[in-house]
Amino acid sequence: MSVEAGSRALLADGDVVLVRPLHPADTAEVLALHTRLTRQDTYFRFFGARPAGLGKLVAEMAAEPGPGHHAVGCYRHGELVGVANYEVLEGTTDAEVALVVDASVRKLGVATLLMEHLVSHARKAGLKRFLAEVLAENAKVLHVFADLGLRFEAGIGGPERDVVMNLDEDPAYLDAVLKRDSVADAASLAHVLQPSSIAVIGAGRRPGSVGHAVLANLVASGFAGPVEAVNPHAEEILGVPSVPSVAALSRTPELAVVCLPAPAAAEAVEACGRRGVPAVVIITSGLTGTEAGDRVHAAMREYGSRLVGPNCLGILSTDPARPLNLTFLAGPVKPGNIGVVTQSGGVGIALAESLNDLGLGLSTLVSTGDKYDVSGNDLLMWWTADRRTELAVLYLESFGNPRKFGRLARQLARTRPVLAVRSGSGDTAQRAAASHTAAAATPAVTRDALFEQAGVIAVDTVAELVDVIAGLSWQLLPGGPRVAVVSNAGGAGVLAADACEREGLVMAKLSGETEDRLAKLLPSEAAVRNPVDTTAAVRAEVFADALRAVLADDGVDAVIAATVPTAVGDPGTSLAAVVPPEYKTVFAVRPGQRARVAPLVPGTGVTACYDDPAAAAAVLARLVRYEQWLNRPEPGESMAPPADPDALRAFAAGREGRLSPADAVELLRLAEIPMVETHYVEADDSMAAAAADPGSPVVVKADAEGLLHKAAGGGVLLNVHGADRILEAFRTLRSRFGSALRGVTVQPMAEPGRELLVGVRSDPVFGPLVVFGLGGVDTDLIADHAARLAPLSPADADLLLDGLRASKALWAGQLDRAAVRQLLLKASRLAELVPELAELDLNPVRVGSKGCVALDVRARLEPAAAEDPFLRRLRD
Repeated sequence: MSVEAGSRALLADGDVVLVRPLHPADTAEVLALHTRLTRQDTYFRFFGARPAGLGKLVAEMAAEPGPGHHAVGCYRHGELVGVANYEVLEGTTDAEVALVVDASVRKLGVATLLMEHLVSHARKAGLKRFLAEVLAENAKVLHVFADLGLRFEAGIGGPERDVVMNLDEDPAYLDAVLKRDSVADAASLAHVLQPSSIAVIGAGRRPGSVGHAVLANLVASGFAGPVEAVNPHAEEILGVPSVPSVAALSRTPELAVVCLPAPAAAEAVEACGRRGVPAVVIITSGLTGTEAGDRVHAAMREYGSRLVGPNCLGILSTDPARPLNLTFLAGPVKPGNIGVVTQSGGVGIALAESLNDLGLGLSTLVSTGDKYDVSGNDLLMWWTADRRTELAVLYLESFGNPRKFGRLARQLARTRPVLAVRSGSGDTAQRAAASHTAAAATPAVTRDALFEQAGVIAVDTVAELVDVIAGLSWQLLPGGPRVAVVSNAGGAGVLAADACEREGLVMAKLSGETEDRLAKLLPSEAAVRNPVDTTAAVRAEVFADALRAVLADDGVDAVIAATVPTAVGDPGTSLAAVVPPEYKTVFAVRPGQRARVAPLVPGTGVTACYDDPAAAAAVLARLVRYEQWLNRPEPGESMAPPADPDALRAFAAGREGRLSPADAVELLRLAEIPMVETHYVEADDSMAAAAADPGSPVVVKADAEGLLHKAAGGGVLLNVHGADRILEAFRTLRSRFGSALRGVTVQPMAEPGRELLVGVRSDPVFGPLVVFGLGGVDTDLIADHAARLAPLSPADADLLLDGLRASKALWAGQLDRAAVRQLLLKASRLAELVPELAELDLNPVRVGSKGCVALDVRARLEPAAAEDPFLRRLRD
């Protein structure tokens, strides 16, 4: 068997297996698997005794994959333990499916894993259904089919069951796959975060080395299991027994940590693989891009190890049942409820120190470094099951599988906050734009759309991250965006109010009852409207009463209380008594305090106290947006598919590059996207086809190389009436653009309305992005656009419509919002059904009081990698 083929995946117990297509060379192993079946399994497989022609049957199963046949095998520790295959019924999109699993792995999810790989392959092949004939008493296989998550039907009555599984894309199937993935991944990561025994390979004898620091932190963490060091020059380090090599370890550790130079690190990983160590953390840097790094990759695949790193800070867990610190952090880490995964060791160090200063603690920290295997997605699955982690923090410099990340992050964010530090926001690496959509779909826009749709709270710096963590740790989420500001310094209150409005929050209108109550409490010169200025002369207890009055107002969701000490007193000292954690959200502001953010009452928190109103407003705005996201309905299917999805796929097959205007119009027709009637004529034509008098004024548009904005570039001639004028317009455009003119389109004049932009830009990693914005000449002049990743839910479409700076004014009139919403959903569905759609630019889209219509279209198709982002497999 070749370990280079196929992909690694996890069983339910966390064991790593290899799943790969079968070929004729595998016939002997497939036969051996069938031969060792129990009598009952043989009966279930063949509806009787083992057939005389088993060899021929096995040879057909292991035939070379082709259009009508596919088979996959699961290899555990080098042994074939399961096989699944399908055979397409001639002239149909149905396939008969069968599977065989060794009894030794029956409860580990081998059958389900193989079926998932068959489903993924069958969908790419255009199959619609799996069929199977199963004995009624074969409950195990019936449960495997029923529990896959596909729409499932089974006949009733008789000794056999005719099973039908529909292969249509269904969110329920993805949910079932991710649930199985999470269970298997958590079992696998238990080797990393809950090991029973540990070996530190390369533990130095003297302080100052990384290996010595890692071992010292492990000893100090209180890890209760057996620990050994590997160092050929010592018999004991820090009280831990040391042996000269991995082979000399007294037991096989569940987790090994490698702190050696690159060549030696690769050798150590290989030795761990031979010894059967299930998980390895590689602190070592300098492996990536070298032969040593390639050896680590190969060892990981060959021996089925989980791997963290290389080039990382290490890992830690504060689980009281099994605490461990395998990092080279400078000091101890406070136990807590914050989970962190970071590609940057420096970010991990800075965050750990900042949280320690605030008295906040970590549940887990995993530094993934160069991310050979364990990634942010793994930790999202771990935290889903880890109830000690109440807040998840991510620093990711790259996304290996962003579509899976989006689904996992959204699932976790429904139960606890997920925060991320944006990285790589610059657009220096952006490819040259071929359309306005491409110009809008920068890498930063795509990443931000992923975060927004997944409910991830995104920040730009570690300092902002700590600000938000403090706010989430010490206060409830606000019930809405209506904010009141109470201060004893007018300037601080004005700054806070300005910051709130800048962040998109709403300055609450206090009720007459509240204003009357404040007027009785405060001096006559006080301002009792929001922002409330109590004046600097009030005592602390009066300020507290004023704050209580504002909090009691039903029109207030949250309060920012800004205080400065005066000779009369310090109102800040009264806040703790007013802010019980079960009440409305209150953030304190203390201009001039030494720390950017601090607990209002050291040791207890009570609420976050910021040094600047802008910081408090920024945190409050992020918490409001997260609360609003939580209150949105779960996304379902994007919309009913177009009339003929098969016709769309057939249209895209074999086409590549920029579509001709005629083909682009045909693509829209198949997707049921409305476009004005369009006639296209090549530049060397006599214009006879388009010159027939349409009976009303037309628009003549140039299709010219390099002409992106036709109106601004002189490529649009309006109100052309009659055949002679059309021909004259053609000659004008040919004179204007010369050899760059490929042809012209002739369209009837559209009804007046607002011009918008709707587009799709497909990213090979993130998938299709839907862009919406102002269109026509406003596209470049104003650059007002919003973006969301496909598939769009109806709620996503509404967020796009309301996501422009101009949205409030745009929809204040009589424009048909519902029609544009439907157009966005259709564009999203088109991008889903035609993965080859690299770029779609509908600009302008003319919208009026009744309906909308595309006036121009650009489309480009590229061969699409047939990747299934939700297929269960590990990074290689």
